[in-house]
Amino acid sequence: MGPGRLSCSLLLCCRRAAAALGAPRCCPLPARPLSAAAPLRAPLRPPGTGGGALWNGAAGGGGDGEEEEEEDEAALEELLGPSPLAPRPGAQRVAIVHPAVKWGPQKSPLTTAELQIAEAVALVDTLQNWTVLDKIIIPTKNPNKKFVFGKGNFQVLTEKIKKLPHVTAVFLNVERISSLTKKELEGVWGVQVFDRYTVVLHIFRCNARTKEAKLQVALAEIPLLRSHLKSEVSQRDQQRGGSRYIMGSGETFLETQNRVLKEKELKIRNALEKLRRKRALLRTQRRKCEFPMVSVMGYTNCGKTTLIKALTGEAELQPRDQLFATLDITAHAGYLPSHMAVIYVDTIGFLTDLPHNLVESFSATLEEVAYSDLIIHVRDITHPETILQKATVLSVLRNLNLPSHLLDSMVEVHNKVDLIERYKPTEENALAISALHGHGLEELKQEIEKKILTATGKMILTVNINLEGPQLSWLYKEATVQEVEVMPEDGTARVKVIISSSAFGRYKNLFPNSKIFMS
Repeated sequence: MGPGRLSCSLLLCCRRAAAALGAPRCCPLPARPLSAAAPLRAPLRPPGTGGGALWNGAAGGGGDGEEEEEEDEAALEELLGPSPLAPRPGAQRVAIVHPAVKWGPQKSPLTTAELQIAEAVALVDTLQNWTVLDKIIIPTKNPNKKFVFGKGNFQVLTEKIKKLPHVTAVFLNVERISSLTKKELEGVWGVQVFDRYTVVLHIFRCNARTKEAKLQVALAEIPLLRSHLKSEVSQRDQQRGGSRYIMGSGETFLETQNRVLKEKELKIRNALEKLRRKRALLRTQRRKCEFPMVSVMGYTNCGKTTLIKALTGEAELQPRDQLFATLDITAHAGYLPSHMAVIYVDTIGFLTDLPHNLVESFSATLEEVAYSDLIIHVRDITHPETILQKATVLSVLRNLNLPSHLLDSMVEVHNKVDLIERYKPTEENALAISALHGHGLEELKQEIEKKILTATGKMILTVNINLEGPQLSWLYKEATVQEVEVMPEDGTARVKVIISSSAFGRYKNLFPNSKIFMS
């Protein structure tokens, strides 16, 4: 009844949790996306239900369920067809233009134009076959004006762009430009023009692997499609001298296209709602397993996946040094110092100046965070904008309306300290680690365990049991057994366990004469 039995018991428990969670099977556990559709968050399906239908509820269906699944699949494929907003396929040679605000309320005190354009370069480098041809910083007083820059600076910029050899696109590093501005800039410069919204959306589009992620990308495109539609109708009116009704329909072109867009948006939201409802059902089943959930969050490319790999020992996890490498949320099981099994959830990264519509479209992805027992906020402490990145992450978390206890108990981790000599955190309670080299991980695991015990109401205690009775078997099944000290002279054992309040109550009712010592 020593370590061998303990390991087998933990492995069995962890596999049960993985089956209910849609998480990987244990030790080490391969990444499993947590989605109700095919991967994303929350449990994929209850144990033993086999492949399962796309939106088929908790249990597998019969023939009618298969027909319904096929219909849903066909409808989904229609919604997820090629995007009219996607950049032209093939290589892109991009000129990045950054409007540097010199003063006023729109100038951020936490960054510089050079750092902002460096992040824009990283975004472009994330896309396959996209290369940065040139980086141009142009001052402006008000980046919200129609052409972003004043007349003189705009003329200078236009001359620079037209002199660039083989340029195919301009990335204007602002949150969003209107369709009308985009069309006029493309007319002046003679190339495609992208803003941060369209570039980030295209990265999401390229990295989306699951149906749920693809649905959320399609939802984020709706505001852009509406904007482009208005621009297209305005151009048609100028060319034809007024709005035209579509023959026999009683609708103008704008009314027809708006109706089509509304119908598409409604279908996407309904599909996402079906997935959300299934996640809620499976979340209830997951709660019965009582395995703690730890959401690992942070600015994009801060080292979240590398940290989870270090905490779980999961060899199959392959972190990538690029922005938004993780788009589909995945679950990974690991152990704390007490041998308690936990599930780490790898989440989508955040970005400064990410448009509200884009964040809102992925709110379903972030919804699962609210049901975690603990949040770990990972920071790349070597990044020159680390303070701004922290503010960005905290701002998004506050806007998710998370329970106050989750925000109050959050663990802040300063990653990549191996790149800074003798680093010591200045923030109170922050932990310094190197996920890549393993520095500080034991302290982090102990802190996670302490916070998890508080959040879940679990307790560590020691009980005296009779080896001839059923107590030990019961404890292996219902609690996390840490140590078993056998006393052969009287046929008893002292068993150290981590146990939930509900399980402890059941134990006392079943074995009222058992001696219990609180740790």
